[in-house]
Amino acid sequence: MIDLKSAIRDAKAKGEPGILSNAIPYARFNGIVLETGDDGLRCNMPYQPHLVGNPTVPSLHGGAIGALLESVIILHLLWETEPEAAPRTISMSFDFLRLARPVDTWARCIVERHGRRVVNARAEAWQDDRNKPITLARGNFLLP
Repeated sequence: MIDLKSAIRDAKAKGEPGILSNAIPYARFNGIVLETGDDGLRCNMPYQPHLVGNPTVPSLHGGAIGALLESVIILHLLWETEPEAAPRTISMSFDFLRLARPVDTWARCIVERHGRRVVNARAEAWQDDRNKPITLARGNFLLP
């Protein structure tokens, strides 16, 4: 079991958000790394062969893209709110807009509404061009 508070504190003290994503086994397995970009926090999911869902096309598995989008929201909330435990997903919906080619993929979170206990957020994933998202997501999350 990881101590989220200390992982967040360590990442912030060193100015390296990737320390936080590396502390979460699911994010680490998928290669998801929290980083700081020109537009704030974002996640990078470098291409790995095990992320391919359809080798004949080839394309990344929708579940891998969904994991990236859910992870970017949760990691964003962990970074911003520093809760004692990870936020819990209440609901998520995905709009798959384009083929997810087997290349590096990025995602970012936009918090729409931050209540006392529930956060409504959206996320977008892109590959080569941020103005051409491959998948969009919306979700509600319960804060501990």
